Amino acid sequence: MHSPAFQAYQILHWGFVVAPVIAGIDKFFNKLTDWSMYLWAPLGKIAGSPGNFMRIVGVIEIVAGCLVAFKPKIGAPIVAAWLLGIIVNLLLLGSYFDIALRDLGLCLGALALFRLAMHFDHKQPRETVV
Repeated sequence: MHSPAFQAYQILHWGFVVAPVIAGIDKFFNKLTDWSMYLWAPLGKIAGSPGNFMRIVGVIEIVAGCLVAFKPKIGAPIVAAWLLGIIVNLLLLGSYFDIALRDLGLCLGALALFRLAMHFDHKQPRETVV
């Protein structure tokens, strides 16, 4: 039986693979939501249009999710930093504070994954409780 700490690691590990990849793919299709409504307007102008900016974001999110899949010690802090960037964007937008708060929780989860990955991200996971 795996320890509760290893089980928590696995939940966070695969959750931070699946969620960014799905969100990243949807930046190209906008089936879950119109992602550009969450974008601070000056950021959208950087790539020429909000749609272009969100597609770039989608690629970054897919890459981040894949990085978490294969190297969570590296990918998790990148996802945490990315989530902080999203929080700053939402605060600059001046709305969607509820989503910013949710993303703060996700950021903390990514940081927890990073700490657990420092212990469990090995070819043969150790079963000791951290």
